[in-house]
Amino acid sequence: MANAFAGIELGKRSIMAHSQQIQTAGHNISNADTEGYSRQRVQVKTFDPLYRPDLTRAETPGQIGQGTTIESITRLRDEMLDQRIVAQSNNESYWATREQYYTMIEQVYNEPNDVSVRTNMDKFWQSWQELSVYPESKAARQAVVTRADSLTQSISGRYNSLAGIGTLLNGDIEATVKQVNDYAKQIADLNGEIVRSKAMGDNPNDLMDRRDLLVEKLSGLVEITSDRRDSDEFMVHVGGQVFVQGSVARGFDLVAQTDNNGYDKVVWKDTALDADIKSGKLGALIELRDSDIRNEIQSLNTMAVNFADLVNDVHRAGIGANNETGLDFFVQHPFVTDTKGNYDRNGDGEVDTSYIFRFSGKNALNPQEKVGLDGVMTLSGHSGNITVPYFANDTVEAVIARINDSQGEVKAYLDRENKLVLKAGASESMENPDFVLRHVEDSGLFLAGYSGILNGSGAENAYDFARADAVDSLAGEYSVAPVMNPSGYIAVSEKIKNDPNSVATGFPNGQGRASIGDARAAVEIASIRNTDVMIGTSRTFDDYFAETVTNAGLKGEQAENMLLSQNAIMDDLRNFRDSISGVNIDEELADIIKFQHGYNAAAKYVSVIDQMLDTIINRLGV
Repeated sequence: MANAFAGIELGKRSIMAHSQQIQTAGHNISNADTEGYSRQRVQVKTFDPLYRPDLTRAETPGQIGQGTTIESITRLRDEMLDQRIVAQSNNESYWATREQYYTMIEQVYNEPNDVSVRTNMDKFWQSWQELSVYPESKAARQAVVTRADSLTQSISGRYNSLAGIGTLLNGDIEATVKQVNDYAKQIADLNGEIVRSKAMGDNPNDLMDRRDLLVEKLSGLVEITSDRRDSDEFMVHVGGQVFVQGSVARGFDLVAQTDNNGYDKVVWKDTALDADIKSGKLGALIELRDSDIRNEIQSLNTMAVNFADLVNDVHRAGIGANNETGLDFFVQHPFVTDTKGNYDRNGDGEVDTSYIFRFSGKNALNPQEKVGLDGVMTLSGHSGNITVPYFANDTVEAVIARINDSQGEVKAYLDRENKLVLKAGASESMENPDFVLRHVEDSGLFLAGYSGILNGSGAENAYDFARADAVDSLAGEYSVAPVMNPSGYIAVSEKIKNDPNSVATGFPNGQGRASIGDARAAVEIASIRNTDVMIGTSRTFDDYFAETVTNAGLKGEQAENMLLSQNAIMDDLRNFRDSISGVNIDEELADIIKFQHGYNAAAKYVSVIDQMLDTIINRLGV
């Protein structure tokens, strides 16, 4: 049977329960502004009754209640909603990062503006047109030199700005990798503490809040998934691979890449294998550096090297007012000093590769003439070699168009003497050098006897850069590949700068001297502006500027629109989570008042029981 003091114990349990509820409400209020905090609630239940039906008990009309007890203190959290937020966070940070950096890229292009590369290029062509009208004018020659100098400086300035963004991205990648590793270590440490706390029968709400906050922050940096193998082991995966398992974190490492401007490659720290990170802030940074910025610089390099090469080609054939000829207008720096382009690529002391930028055929071709030949050309492509067929009824210009429209990294056109020219473009793969022809082969005679580029047809007469003296396969002229990033060093030659009379306006006459009023060279250089010169995927220089500026603007617009969309999605999810887990001050204050009344009532109950016991003990029988 219940003893006389059971009421005191029942009242004590009620006081303790209400006291804990008041304390928890106060804890919620004090953490109302704490990031990642989830409001907590005290779960109470009735205490076990005095008599249980499976035990021998006194005959009573029912079980005798013993008050209340605290079952647990839990946090209000929707795990399914948390997983949705983690799954979406990487997209939001991905587009935020791209939007931030494309704002910088758009500022580099500075279009439309009076000091942009395109404006300076237009002024450069205009100066040649003016010189073609006044070939004896020294002022017109000086204008050509001055505007060419302004153009080369603006091209170099754009390259330096883009390269600066690349360096900034590389530094941001290094900092983000450190942050990712730090979050992973903190999550692993918290996993250990949570497991130990649960083993003692506790419910570590605040520790789990901190872990969930770190997981959400980590999801903004890389795309992750989280799960529990059992009730205790918490795991985080990145790209389908385990990143954190229990109290163990793997982490990433950085390795410098010699074939990518010395930039760092992200690898797994324990295996040194490449880490495939496609989303989140880190994925956006890697994509921006290794794809977007690299493509922008390659596009600028392609324009610069072809621009200098085409102008120099005409200018070397021309003659200046001082009767000097054979001069390059722009400085060109060959990648190697070897006249055959031989280079020791693997660093073993023996030349093993040929770095050649351009082939020129020996024979002048008529673009409208049918080739009368069948065959298949094999050219280097983005990934391996590609084939380009030609047929007897094809015209020369149709075959050239087919080469340019293929997925190869070789471009073709007819030069000023209508000789076929093959040029190397920028390489899509980092493993391959830019502006280096890697493979040219013809099963027939279009590249051999017809155009005069190769010495013969078939694989045995093919040009392949992966050997020394590969130019022995060529029948025509060639030029060595330029030093890396020609847009960074392009400049007007010092000879031209020091003596504007060296600017070629015409071509040498029969005596090898300049003829008065001859402006044929100036006209030919000016006409390059609208000539199909195939700089990358662009056919003319104007096409190049239109495409590059449009491309940067569209990608910036895409990043901005996608960021706004992701922000709206995340705002809805976070607001929904706040409605469940967030602390409402008014609600907590109302709960405190309710718990306070319960506490007062329990205290009053204890006082009444105390008075009853006092009556029994001190007054009964008196």
